[in-house]
Amino acid sequence: MTAGTLTWQQLRDLKLSEFEQAGDAWHQVSGRSDSDRTRVDRAMSAKLRETQESESATAAVGRLQRLSRNFRYLHSECGLVRTTLNGLAGDLAEPQTQLKQALADAAALNLTVHADGSVSYPAAEVEDLAGAKKEAPGGTVQGSARLPLEPPGFGPKSQSPLYPGYSGFKPLNPNAAKAQDVADRVARAVRSASEIDARYAKTLNGLKAEKGLDVTEATLKDVAGDTADVRSTAGKHLYEAMPKDKNPAEYKAWWDGLSEEQRREYLDIAPDLIGGVDGIPAVARDEANRRYLPLLIDELAQKDGDDAETKLDALRLIQDKLKEPSDPPMFLLGIGDEGNGRAIVAYGNPDTSKNVSAYVPGLGTKLDDEFVEDTMTRAQDTALGAREVDPSSAAIVWLGYDAPQNVDVMTKGDAERGAPAYNRFMAGLSATNESSDPHVTAIGHSYGSLTVGTAAKQSGGIPGVDDIILLGSPGVGVDKAQDLGVGKDHVFVGSAENDPVTHLPTKDEVVLAGPIGSLIYGDVFDWGDDDIYFGKDPSSEAFGARRFKVDDGPHPVLELGGFDAHSQYFTPGSGPGTDQESADNIAFIVGGSPHKISTEEYR
Repeated sequence: MTAGTLTWQQLRDLKLSEFEQAGDAWHQVSGRSDSDRTRVDRAMSAKLRETQESESATAAVGRLQRLSRNFRYLHSECGLVRTTLNGLAGDLAEPQTQLKQALADAAALNLTVHADGSVSYPAAEVEDLAGAKKEAPGGTVQGSARLPLEPPGFGPKSQSPLYPGYSGFKPLNPNAAKAQDVADRVARAVRSASEIDARYAKTLNGLKAEKGLDVTEATLKDVAGDTADVRSTAGKHLYEAMPKDKNPAEYKAWWDGLSEEQRREYLDIAPDLIGGVDGIPAVARDEANRRYLPLLIDELAQKDGDDAETKLDALRLIQDKLKEPSDPPMFLLGIGDEGNGRAIVAYGNPDTSKNVSAYVPGLGTKLDDEFVEDTMTRAQDTALGAREVDPSSAAIVWLGYDAPQNVDVMTKGDAERGAPAYNRFMAGLSATNESSDPHVTAIGHSYGSLTVGTAAKQSGGIPGVDDIILLGSPGVGVDKAQDLGVGKDHVFVGSAENDPVTHLPTKDEVVLAGPIGSLIYGDVFDWGDDDIYFGKDPSSEAFGARRFKVDDGPHPVLELGGFDAHSQYFTPGSGPGTDQESADNIAFIVGGSPHKISTEEYR
């Protein structure tokens, strides 16, 4: 089939299954190439490096590396050919169906479709405007891929049937309109198929390697461009094959029902379609997001402005961390540039770990250098601490929403928008976790505690969560720990004495006495001194949670500590900016041993 010469007969007779069969054959070549590359890298090259140190061995390793690149190139390019052929079959199915329906209608109406696409219709007996019966002659119409401009069956305007006795009167044949409709549908189907054919032909020709091609590292980089071409051509096919508006458990079932070849297509061609889908297993999400990350970096590099530059720097830092060994292993479960930026990072596999925590950061958090170097490290420290309690533990930092960037703009709106997304993510963890009885902890720090509290208030609470930890909280939107849906004995609070956020006055106090006056005379307005910005102080007796010991931290004024006490809850150690006792208590809870925590009196 050559672009631009497609006929309706060819479109009718196309066996789309042959494209899919050809795609399967290319996939087999791709799979064999990957296996051969693995054998070269692990069995041959590695063995030579371990056992031989001669110049000839070095030269042999060099040749094996070239062979490995060849196999890598074959694996990638053959996989792209397979995806392109499958996409071609999928996209051609619609115009072929439209053509076959038009041909069936033509047969039922006694119309004749000619080789050039024109359609002949038979004569018909009709009444003229005076009621006299006349024969309207048959004829032939030519189809148009565009909508017709004039009604079919009329002659030139000079022959319009203005008067019954007019000698130029041509009676309207009702078969003409039916023939025109069929001819137009045939023309539109052929035109659509021709455009699809041309688009895919261009993409396939772009995948054709030159004879004798030497596959260098630069050549391998060109695979990314080929992948982008295939995605733009066949991406619609992959998107339309995905279920829409399903819950995480249903997406898990869909993914599990795909063949390995089908999963490979999504991972290789459209990683951004599945990297953020809750219900897709962590290993697949991680691979998809690692593949999507360079594309996202390239997109942001084309944009101007401080916001794009900030996100770009953070993404590059994440990319660097992914290339380094990590303890526990790092999984990239989500990445994006929408809003203030998105990143979901796990330390340890949350699908194979019995104990899993998901930490929601708060005030001032966005996708920037600080998030990568500090906020992500908090999740890693939590994972390391929990693994000392139970080796089957993983910890996640979830930046899946826009947190307020300063106290002045703190409202419940960001938490209310973020809570449904957090609950959906947690439902995804429940769907993919392989443990028979997983232990899941939701952690909210700073404004993130309000997001967690808001999520807990939604119908059904936070899916799968057993324990909730609130750290440096300005309030969680409820007045009682028992209102968070896990039982008050499963709500834990860490609140440093010198953490300014945990002493924020209520909004009414600020209105009545001003920011400074409300801090000094808070008791006048709040007799129990247990109300703060977003409700009851979680560390108060009235709230009823289990408060654990944390370091007081430096005083914000007397020791010029500012917000330092607000930022050290997760950090083990004995120096400034650390809180070993808080980190240990968090680890005990996440690791499934909350009975080991050290407790603190209520405020």
